[in-house]
Amino acid sequence: MRRVAPFLQGRQVLFKAPRSLDELVKINCGLYYGYSQAGKFITVYPRNDQEAVSLARELHKLTEGMPAPLVPFDLELRPGSCVYYRYGSFEHLDMENADGVRIPAMRHPNGGLVPDLRESATAKPDWVSDPFIGERRRRNNETPDSPLKNTYRVFRALAQRGKGGVYQAIDLSVNPPRLCVIKEGRRDGEVGWDGRDGYWRVKNEEQALGRLRASGVNVPRIYSSFEVEGNYYLVTEFIEGNSLQAVLKKRLRRLTIPRVLHFGNTISLIVSQIHSAGWAWRDCKPSNLILTKRGELRPLDFEGACPVDCPDPLMWSTPEFSPPESEVICRTSSRAPEDVYAIGAIIYLLLTGRLPQSPGPPPASGLRRNAPPLVCAIISELLAPDPKQRPSAQIAALRFGLALSPVEARPESHLGHVLTSVR
Repeated sequence: MRRVAPFLQGRQVLFKAPRSLDELVKINCGLYYGYSQAGKFITVYPRNDQEAVSLARELHKLTEGMPAPLVPFDLELRPGSCVYYRYGSFEHLDMENADGVRIPAMRHPNGGLVPDLRESATAKPDWVSDPFIGERRRRNNETPDSPLKNTYRVFRALAQRGKGGVYQAIDLSVNPPRLCVIKEGRRDGEVGWDGRDGYWRVKNEEQALGRLRASGVNVPRIYSSFEVEGNYYLVTEFIEGNSLQAVLKKRLRRLTIPRVLHFGNTISLIVSQIHSAGWAWRDCKPSNLILTKRGELRPLDFEGACPVDCPDPLMWSTPEFSPPESEVICRTSSRAPEDVYAIGAIIYLLLTGRLPQSPGPPPASGLRRNAPPLVCAIISELLAPDPKQRPSAQIAALRFGLALSPVEARPESHLGHVLTSVR
């Protein structure tokens, strides 16, 4: 801002920028204002094409060498430049599409409105020529030796945000080809207060998955990893199934008590294994637990994982499954109690159909008729505001298993029947 704003003001050019660093974080994560806004900071509105080219050259000089994320759907002025451009309307216009949805619009030379396509870098109206075409050069990711070109065929985006994307792809390096997941970590994407970006997060996940897998935890297998255009890519096993979150959304009724106990026992065992391997998960939640066709629960997404004996000082978790202490700088010797709290939050949700409100959620017994007192007591201990009062994941697994034992003695409550009906 200090480099660019005085220059633009001196040229009497209109521009806009976020009012705070917090707002910049919201823009760059791509979740609050749309993925097309990720990577943006200062938006400039030149008067004509000639001024646009002149400004772009000067802005490139002013910002050359500064770290900056890619802008997904805008065109890069030059390789490695902080300056991007697109063609679109300066004023707020919208129109109704064929489905009756209001979408951004721009005005055609004949006076009518046409869609303002903001999610395609190459989209521009037929009546416009690109004044920057002489500035642009071939990018490295267009070279034929990129694994994204000759080894993997991406066919679906599972998630996209400022720090990177998650894509389903076909791995052609083996015969027969196999499905896989490619996780992208963008250099300078969603830089946190600790200076870590998407690149760092995916590298960290690769390390965590490798260590956990070597310790016998059934996390996704790593197939490969590589770097393209400064971004890091991790290729892993595709786990076929539905997330526990998706399973819950499909149900019309809450899970039975035996099913809740089975999930409590299984999730606690998974977290206990992770802790025994020397790691804290830090993002234990239903959407990160995949229920396979065989009825197994598989954990995934370890970007924010950290060694148990070296706790990460800053928060990394989903608020609904985070304890009160996660909102402040970590001053404890371990992040493992946060995973334990997340177990309690998940089981509370499975049992009552509601998320616990931290701190001090209503007792589960008051939200579910006939909820066994022993189960409610376990959940209360897992959700204890004081992390020192929470049991370990291993103890939680043992207690859920003991609560389940009398139920498992009944033939109609066998685990196979339970998981079949949950699918």
